[in-house]
Amino acid sequence: MKYRGSIDSRVDYSLILPVFFLLVVGILALFIAVSQDYPNSVLQMVGQQIAWIGIGIGAAFLVMFFSTKFLWQITPFLYVLGLGLMVLPLFFYSPDLVASTGAKNWVTIGGMTLFQPSEFMKISYIVMIARVIVTFHKHHTERGLREDFMLIAYMTLFTLPVLVLLALQSDLGTSLVFVAIFSGMLLLSGVSWKILLPTALMVLVLAGGFMLIFVSPGGTTFLHNMGMDTYKINRISAWLDPFKHAQSTTYQQAQSLIAIGSGGLKGLGFNKTNLLIPVRESDMIFTVIGEDFGFIGGTVLIGLYLLLIYRMLRITLKSNNRYYTYISTGYIMMLLFHVFENIGAATGLLPLTGIPLPFISQGGSSIVSNLIGIGLVLSMSYQSHLADEKEEVRSRKYRKITLER
Repeated sequence: MKYRGSIDSRVDYSLILPVFFLLVVGILALFIAVSQDYPNSVLQMVGQQIAWIGIGIGAAFLVMFFSTKFLWQITPFLYVLGLGLMVLPLFFYSPDLVASTGAKNWVTIGGMTLFQPSEFMKISYIVMIARVIVTFHKHHTERGLREDFMLIAYMTLFTLPVLVLLALQSDLGTSLVFVAIFSGMLLLSGVSWKILLPTALMVLVLAGGFMLIFVSPGGTTFLHNMGMDTYKINRISAWLDPFKHAQSTTYQQAQSLIAIGSGGLKGLGFNKTNLLIPVRESDMIFTVIGEDFGFIGGTVLIGLYLLLIYRMLRITLKSNNRYYTYISTGYIMMLLFHVFENIGAATGLLPLTGIPLPFISQGGSSIVSNLIGIGLVLSMSYQSHLADEKEEVRSRKYRKITLER
């Protein structure tokens, strides 16, 4: 039996369990993808992924023990460090990688691709925006439209440097992740619907106007002349009509739809992949699950994500710490957007953006960053249990003193 006050009693294993299964599914899916596409590099690539998972688990375990005070104090340093790292890809990058992806988002030195700074910046950004919101609420107890606009201005002040660096990297997909995090945390901050509703309507009108221009005759030429990159135009075109140029610009999207469709209800079976899909070990990893394990496999995967988010919501609702609540909200928004966009792109519901599937896709930066996020949520649960134990000790002492008197 666990005794109160033990470390083991403060760890939320119900949160760890879905993460564990997601990581196992990721390793199996990566093994299948690499076996088909790079049979001579199976041990190397799968071994690297397992090593990154080990590093991420170690980092999550360390973060779990961060006290609220310590995390609050180091947040500005994490934010500045994240911005500094995001400058590196602008100078240290691989021309070949930039040519294939269209973005300078990976640090490459001496021909070796090391890491993607924007993945780590997501966590730094979340804790920084959480600190900004909590600090603002402490100094502005009365809220009106003026205060709401001030809060939006403060949040935007810390968001713009990130978006500018991502624009310089030509990384639209990751920019959308930060916008999703910003939106979710802004919504929870209590900003009036009188601001949120017109803003949402304006975004819808702009998106609709963009699509009208895109599909109109000569629209893509106009957008290209306005500065829109060719690869972005091709991705939207592939989304609108994936089979129009299935042997060239829309090849990846078309192959993805065929692969998932061929899986049917139960899938073709373990390691029975038949189609060639570019970078399926990374951004298109869901095609492996859809083809080999079918609709049932895809549903189980989505179920694991829903279970993980449910557990994070339970922990968040039990916590009385506003700082951790905003951190958890930002991380949940990040996960939701990643899952929704990645699976949506693979199934043709959304355009391809190059966003990885959390805990599943190959990539050390993404794996470590997501596990650090899990560590933050575990820290919330850990600190909550610790506070409850301290309160119980104080209550026992008070009852003892009362009885003695």
